[in-house]
Amino acid sequence: MTNQPRLIDELNALHSTYVGALNTALDAGELAFATELAAEYDREAILLMAEREGRQDLLGHFGLDRDGSQLPIARVTPIRRFMQNLRAA
Repeated sequence: MTNQPRLIDELNALHSTYVGALNTALDAGELAFATELAAEYDREAILLMAEREGRQDLLGHFGLDRDGSQLPIARVTPIRRFMQNLRAA
């Protein structure tokens, strides 16, 4: 048995880190930086899930290649939609 943390625990920790950083950026009025953080969070979470589940073959559906580089397509995720709504307000 390995001592590897559960995927959900890693995702929760990642989420907490990014929520704090996003809130700090938004409080400072740095909308562009907050938008970058939102996209970075999506990328990190997707890569973590793909790696842990052995499903790197699905990365293309999320606009990423196997190295995590952006492909020309991008999906609108909940956090990206939130940032779009903030920019529009």
